[in-house]
Amino acid sequence: MNTKSKFYLALVIFSLIGQVAWVVENMYFNVFIYKMFNATSTDISLMVSLSAVTATLTTLFIGALSDKVGKRKFFICGGYIVWGVTILCFAVIRLDVINALFPMAVSAQAVGVSLVIIMDCVMTFFGSSANDASFNAWLTESVDGADRGKVEGINSMMPLVAILVVFGGFMGFDLNVAKSWTTIFIIIGAVVLLIGVSGLFLVEDKVVKTEENANYFKNIIYGFRPSVIKENRKLYFYLIAFAVFGISIQIFMPYLILYYEVSLKMSNYVLIMAPAIILAAVFTFFYGRFYDKVGFQKSSIPSILILILGYLILFLLKDTVSVFIGSLLMMCGYLAGMAVFGSIIRDNIPENKAGMFQGLRIIGQVLIPGVIGPWIGRLVLLNAEEIVNNDGTTSFIPNEYIFLAALIVAVVVLALLVLTVVKNKKETSSSK
Repeated sequence: MNTKSKFYLALVIFSLIGQVAWVVENMYFNVFIYKMFNATSTDISLMVSLSAVTATLTTLFIGALSDKVGKRKFFICGGYIVWGVTILCFAVIRLDVINALFPMAVSAQAVGVSLVIIMDCVMTFFGSSANDASFNAWLTESVDGADRGKVEGINSMMPLVAILVVFGGFMGFDLNVAKSWTTIFIIIGAVVLLIGVSGLFLVEDKVVKTEENANYFKNIIYGFRPSVIKENRKLYFYLIAFAVFGISIQIFMPYLILYYEVSLKMSNYVLIMAPAIILAAVFTFFYGRFYDKVGFQKSSIPSILILILGYLILFLLKDTVSVFIGSLLMMCGYLAGMAVFGSIIRDNIPENKAGMFQGLRIIGQVLIPGVIGPWIGRLVLLNAEEIVNNDGTTSFIPNEYIFLAALIVAVVVLALLVLTVVKNKKETSSSK
């Protein structure tokens, strides 16, 4: 197998399986603690926020460390292997096991929620070390500007492909039964572990150690230096806009599956969403090429407009056809936005500094959205309707107002992008 074939195979399997693991965490851990331990919206928001903080700190420190060491392969492969092991650990977080280990606990459900949140942070540490810090830095260094949009299009459509894989895979499981979750965690953990092993044969290091990358602690704070910010103003603007974009997504994303299943009572939501996911994945692939042809300014605004239209339909309408159309537009806008922001940020990262800037990228992509977005969602759902479970406990029901809140934030992103276009046009006119 030649080098190019190895690169694209590594890109697809590491990106896809990494995203499968993240989809399970971001979309189904919420369902897991909701169904198994009757978690509240506060529990879910806390879990998402702590995971975001863990991911950011990990990426910041491990990204700089991989720059210092000068190799990504060790961190990618080793990280995926241990990441798989931590996912396997979730297979034993069950009420029967908790009752056996903590017989004096007042509430086994509370212990379960706490264990999931703690182990989520542990899993996120290894996942972020492997994927966010190392794989993304390796990807940045392995691609030149001419193919950036193409590669980013493939990379950015993987979350939707991963959702399709997870949705399809989960169809055969009753998520109200603990044994189903045990099987799910065993399968996903084993696959992630095996992908890490395969990387030993597929991943080829591209980074070259340089003298300026040798100082570990200076590298950690590199992206926060005023001089660096001044030299890379465009990069930091795009990071800020990306963060606001992410906040919009994280307002509804932690509650999306619960909204479909509990609020809309769409027990067959997988069959409804599968065609939308496939179409959105194809759309995202071609949108990456569109970015290559027209650039960021002409490709970013349409993606946000598509996202806003999807939000509007999901907020106003609840019939099956409308939910399908709204979800399709929402996912197209979401993934297209991820592709164009991902491309422009990578294009503006200084050469040989990829690892140092992965921490900043994750601040914009994960920390700020992951801390702010879910808590906005929680505020929206404070007075949400509740249902009484069989054991007498209550659970909240997500409502459509999470999409209205997400829409408002998306309008802020649109305003930022429009102002940038106007500013650039004025600068171009004045220079003539």
